[in-house]
Amino acid sequence: MTAPAPEPVPPVPDADSRFYWEGLASERLLVQACGRCGRRRFPPMPSCPYCAAVGAVIREAAAGTVYSWVTVRRAFQAAFEAEVPYTIATVDLDGGGRIVARLEPGEAASPGLRVRPRFVHHPGWTELRFHPE
Repeated sequence: MTAPAPEPVPPVPDADSRFYWEGLASERLLVQACGRCGRRRFPPMPSCPYCAAVGAVIREAAAGTVYSWVTVRRAFQAAFEAEVPYTIATVDLDGGGRIVARLEPGEAASPGLRVRPRFVHHPGWTELRFHPE
């Protein structure tokens, strides 16, 4: 008999990323935007990498465009062994900012592919994925 796959290791939110993980749990993709220059950034951080201003405002992102992708053929965690191969995409969010997340299984990636967020709930945390519009 085969043992069931373990659950994925959950993220450990910090002061900068807590809003992001809470947003995913509420099925909202939230990103930081600089209060001074307005540029969006990811991953969450205490200051703007573009103008060095401290602090941020939170904005919701609803869709984006695939910039690049890679197909993972070897699981980096035992929890994902049954899911390989899978695709991880870099997505340019509408309104600015770039984020990395999985594409839904079976979806073929291509540059410029329009995608929307999908939220996969695991015990204690929520994973962001994207699917075509």
